[in-house]
Amino acid sequence: MFLCRKNNLVFARFSNLSAYPGIFHGIFTRSCGKGAESGLDTGANNGHDRSGPESAAEVIAKCLGASELIFLNQNHGTKICIINTPRDAESTTRPPADAIISQQPGSGLAIKTADCQPVMLYDPVKGAAANIHAGWRGSISNIIGKCITAMRENFKTDPADLAAGIGPSLGPCCGQFVNYREEIPEAFWTYKDEQNRFNFWQASMDQLKSAGVREKNIELAHICTVCNPHLFFSYRGEKTISRFAAVIGLTGNRP
Repeated sequence: MFLCRKNNLVFARFSNLSAYPGIFHGIFTRSCGKGAESGLDTGANNGHDRSGPESAAEVIAKCLGASELIFLNQNHGTKICIINTPRDAESTTRPPADAIISQQPGSGLAIKTADCQPVMLYDPVKGAAANIHAGWRGSISNIIGKCITAMRENFKTDPADLAAGIGPSLGPCCGQFVNYREEIPEAFWTYKDEQNRFNFWQASMDQLKSAGVREKNIELAHICTVCNPHLFFSYRGEKTISRFAAVIGLTGNRP
């Protein structure tokens, strides 16, 4: 993963996903747009709150060359939003969902987060992209595996063709769960250290591989949001309601 600057915005990109001309993507830091203090906040009104001449969503869309950003009503569940037609992309009403998949070019599939994992997927063969909001609740329910299953069922994706990126999020250095016995299934305790800190990065890596994604096609950001408040919002670190955006979309330039 590396940082980019464009239109006075600072955002991160995955090296593996950047190799494909068929997509655009970015994970936007707080030190952009409206200043290092406030950051580019998509937490309120899905980023459409206008505290300046342009909303956060408009600023991000312009930077990436997207026609619009499609946000979800995230609720830490496992429902998947499928964009099958241009009309689906134009809809302003989104059901509760924590993952989105599309074959429609132009729109940016947006996840907002502040410690949960944004997990991006791209199928260069079928021309489908997905973005997943994977908090610990989503992880223990295997939302990653469910999203890949939905890609197979709706777009005939072969998981072996997928490129995946796991974005900045709560790291194993700060992922302590005091009440883990009540909250987290025992099957996940193998990801715990002696201080009850869980490595959900590794859990996501394992879920991707179990779903058929090749390990060589997976990139992990290795950036903990709690440890890097100068870059990313963190609920655990700051108790903030602010959220940063992770966006992926299709350009229509697939070979």
